[in-house]
Amino acid sequence: MTLLLAAHADEFRAALREWFLRERRQMPWRRERSVYRTVVSEFMLQQTQVDTVIPYFENWIQKWGGFEALAQADEADVLRAWEGLGYYSRAKNLLGVAKRIVAEKRIPQSAEEWRNFKGIGAYTAAAIASISQGVPAAVVDGNVVRILARLSGNENVFRDSASAATAFSGIADALLDAKNPGDHNEAMMELGALICTKHSPKCEVCPVARFCRARERGIEAQLPRFLPKATKKVEVVRLWCRIGDEILLVRNTAGTRRLKNLCEFPRAEDFSPFPKASAQWSQIFEGRRGIANEAITERFLCVPEKNVARLEKSFSGTESEIFRVKISESEKLTLSGPHRKWLPLLLKNSA
Repeated sequence: MTLLLAAHADEFRAALREWFLRERRQMPWRRERSVYRTVVSEFMLQQTQVDTVIPYFENWIQKWGGFEALAQADEADVLRAWEGLGYYSRAKNLLGVAKRIVAEKRIPQSAEEWRNFKGIGAYTAAAIASISQGVPAAVVDGNVVRILARLSGNENVFRDSASAATAFSGIADALLDAKNPGDHNEAMMELGALICTKHSPKCEVCPVARFCRARERGIEAQLPRFLPKATKKVEVVRLWCRIGDEILLVRNTAGTRRLKNLCEFPRAEDFSPFPKASAQWSQIFEGRRGIANEAITERFLCVPEKNVARLEKSFSGTESEIFRVKISESEKLTLSGPHRKWLPLLLKNSA
């Protein structure tokens, strides 16, 4: 921590909290506080934007209003409710948290205890404990790393976000408002999301700008610094197979690398031998998606209806099954987010 921050830590906390109480966004999990609502919102907010999460959160609370109700839910229903948020393992882990809490008849009382649950790391544990239970535990996520790097003027180059979080955990603990840990942590995250943004930080309206070393030196937009990540380009060929009012899908049957029961359109590599006739199949759509450091392009070839039955027989997936479903019934399946979004376009382009 810089000498300026150390000498004025109380002023920093007060200025940050005053700004947060005045400017904080209205969110459904802030309207009504509970441990359960905080757990649900924190799971959903992992890797997902606030605006995207809000309608999912409200729908989830209507379906399952507490740990007991969620613990009794069918996994397929849980996955369908999660559809579109991505990273489906979060939904399975959230269901697991509810089942364990109900089975043990006890809610964890510290960040350390929350970390014993699958899917809850250091950041999520601190967020749940501080926001819903008043436990003095500092959160360090990407937003907080960015704020602390700028406040301290730290120009070190970090390998990744995890190493940066470890490096700044000491400063985060020292600055934490132990009397109001939930407000403090939410204020830090809110500051990073609204003011101390990755690009073009709004220093002119920042409530704690006077404590910032990076701003003094005019390098705020350059911090924090990370080693460049190599983006891996991946191309996948998918097959669009329609037979009357049915389409062909693949369902994952193993819960290892890919989530069990998640449905997608079949890949060309799922069939062996791949038909020579495919050279004449037309491309009807090209979609792009990103997962971690992979930039994925998916090309969809339209399989003539006369070739579908023979193609089905050559399916060779070892951890998945191929099946037909009526288009009108596809809403009941857990379809991967991009494929759900692309389905109307595929129907239109193949007409």
